[in-house]
Amino acid sequence: MTAVVFWVAAVLALGGAIGVVVQRNPFYSVLSLVVHLVALAVLFLLLQAEFLAAAQVIVYVGAVMVLYVFVVAYVGGLADPLTDPNTAVRATAPLFALALLVEITVAILGSGLKAIDTEGPDVAAGFGSPSAIGELFLTKFLLPFELVSFLLLIAAVGAIVLARRDPEATEPVSRQEPGRPF
Repeated sequence: MTAVVFWVAAVLALGGAIGVVVQRNPFYSVLSLVVHLVALAVLFLLLQAEFLAAAQVIVYVGAVMVLYVFVVAYVGGLADPLTDPNTAVRATAPLFALALLVEITVAILGSGLKAIDTEGPDVAAGFGSPSAIGELFLTKFLLPFELVSFLLLIAAVGAIVLARRDPEATEPVSRQEPGRPF
């Protein structure tokens, strides 16, 4: 049963990833990314990494993807960069694709796929559990954890400040007082 779930999740993960790149409509591309992320969460569950699977679903599928869907719905489809008359983009895109193919090939062949028939590493019983991760956050990684939370707070305040509108700038022309410029 585990092998069937693995292969179904693997096919969905690859299909979703390919769908993100192939889809021309940004909305369908975001939906393909949701399929990909849910399939990755299933693969995390098969690896007995329940915390990572839950974080994958809650954070990425639940929050980030909803944000992407709203941005795509608000902004709409943008022009396709490959149909743009800009020849620099059209010339460099195949070069970057070839470089990525070479990099992936070297990584696969360099690893030799030595661990494919093994059972994986031996880890302690509580390794990767939410309590073990929380203990590491509050002991060994306390300073980086607090710095990241402070950075996220600054980013949230910055986003609010940038999104704030000046009430005088958005006032319609018909409501302005006579003799008052702009």
